[in-house]
Amino acid sequence: MSVSKLFFGALIIVWIVFSIFFPMAQAQSAASAPAPTSDGTTIDQGIAYVLMLVALVLTYYIH
Repeated sequence: MSVSKLFFGALIIVWIVFSIFFPMAQAQSAASAPAPTSDGTTIDQGIAYVLMLVALVLTYYIH
């Protein structure tokens, strides 16, 4: 009975150690940075659309 408790305790300790140190080993891999998803033109186009919408609304209210 005490052997199974000792084995279970050792198994839990090994599991805790691996759960702490295994992600650290994976995080230190030499992976390159991901490519940028936007080069700025999408943001510029969105700002232009908003400004055109504001101009359209102002023109509608002025006339």
